[in-house]
Amino acid sequence: MTFQVYDTTLRDGAQREGLTYSVVDKLAVARLLDEFGVGFIEGGWPGAVPKDTEFFRRARTELQLRHAILVAFGATRKAGVAVAADPQVRGLLDAQTPAVALVAKADLRHVERALRTTGAENLAMVHDTVAHLVAEGRRVFVDGEHFFDGYRHDPAYTASVVETALAAGAERFVLCDTNGGMLPSQITAAIADVTARTGVAPELLGMHAQNDTACAVANTIAAVEAGVRHVQGTANGYGERPGNADIFAVVANLQLKLGLPVLPDGCLAQMVRVSHAIAEIANIAPDTHQAYAGAAAFAHKAGLHASAIKVDPLLYNHVDPSVVGNDMRILVTEMAGRASIELKSRELGLDLAGHPEALATVTRRVKELEAGGWSFEAADASFELLVRAELPDRAAARPFALESYRVIVEHREDGAVVSEATVKIRVRGERVIATAEGNGPVNALDEALRTALTRHYPELRDFELADYKVRILEGSHGTGAVTRVLVETAGSGRDWTTVGVHPNVVEASWHALVDALTYGLDRARRPLRADQGVVAGDESSDPGRSGAMTP
Repeated sequence: MTFQVYDTTLRDGAQREGLTYSVVDKLAVARLLDEFGVGFIEGGWPGAVPKDTEFFRRARTELQLRHAILVAFGATRKAGVAVAADPQVRGLLDAQTPAVALVAKADLRHVERALRTTGAENLAMVHDTVAHLVAEGRRVFVDGEHFFDGYRHDPAYTASVVETALAAGAERFVLCDTNGGMLPSQITAAIADVTARTGVAPELLGMHAQNDTACAVANTIAAVEAGVRHVQGTANGYGERPGNADIFAVVANLQLKLGLPVLPDGCLAQMVRVSHAIAEIANIAPDTHQAYAGAAAFAHKAGLHASAIKVDPLLYNHVDPSVVGNDMRILVTEMAGRASIELKSRELGLDLAGHPEALATVTRRVKELEAGGWSFEAADASFELLVRAELPDRAAARPFALESYRVIVEHREDGAVVSEATVKIRVRGERVIATAEGNGPVNALDEALRTALTRHYPELRDFELADYKVRILEGSHGTGAVTRVLVETAGSGRDWTTVGVHPNVVEASWHALVDALTYGLDRARRPLRADQGVVAGDESSDPGRSGAMTP
């Protein structure tokens, strides 16, 4: 029986707190999920949610899906209402999707207390709705809401819901851990019991897991190992409360760990791109530590790891990162050894293998700087500048030499607070003085420096400060604490991050800003230098004065 990967990002995933999709967003997410190769995309609840009704209307003409089948979601008919007369059921048909998913109560307590009807009427509601939709030419999936809780309470009744749905023509009955309270062993036991009690083949069952015990992915895999051949999840685990099973982790585990070819060829490698694109549409920062898809999923910090990875990357990676579209990264920290520094440098296009003295110097400098509060884990640009400084033929020229800078903050009579910065620098033999105002001291300093440099370096017009983070380092106290600043700069279609550390937040920011401009200018000019190492016009014989890394 064909394995089914069923995505419910646009319906169940949209219940995440703070997440709202427009119709255009939903169309874009559907396209991405199709590129990832899922078999079914649940688009929402037509007839009940106007936005979802509009989504299905537009999807008929605007979505050309290659891999996925669009599914409309709804409920069984209401108690005491003929199925043909139920407007919600009519809305499911009006969506004109090839498949329909129905939520049905599988817990007798919910039937009696929430629906306020009898167990017999609930079974009739399931049978009538499934049979009606099948007769109308729809493929039908039934989601047994609160299945596992209901099964523990009254297994005979819950089993009868499964039997009724499948007998009426449902393609799969999906076992829902709606409250997310189950553990893998409980999932396996319940599936074994219900299949033995009913005689239903496990291949006719599906699994839908919430993540309230942080076991959603594990529970889904346990269900598959018990014979289930239909899994549901959401992109990045989005959903109500702690969320749903992350469809990316579920699929990767099934394909890479259990050897089940659940996606079309070539689609698994789209995982990272699709995961991050959906996060951007949802306006949620990608989880850097997300399994498989996170930026840190294959990042290594310990020097011991790096030494082994240098011999064979798979010694410390559970899979080849490239199979899911990810990359291995070496983090440069105080834990780094020579192997870490060498691998990280190679990752940045710099080969230290033939420069043992430079490798030793960079390793020592990193450890010294990290001991003083510097961190290069998220500041590749600053690390690259440090390495280049030890490779004379590859060194990045400092674009200016600092004479002095000054920043003042003025609280005016009208309540306005204005920052003003003045920089005095030497650029290509010329002394330049520039003053600028900003909404804060760092902004003013950035503006003044750019003003002073732009005439000599017009490339700076393409640079912009994309992000600015400040952290007070642990172990420091009060207003005298040491401050670490990370500056993210964007320009020419890419971005880069630099770091600065100092007890004075403005000085820490100055280090990060100067590194950002130096790195950006070097990258912008590097293609024009061919194999030439240093750009003419380097003004600084004292890197510390122009903002290079000095504790």
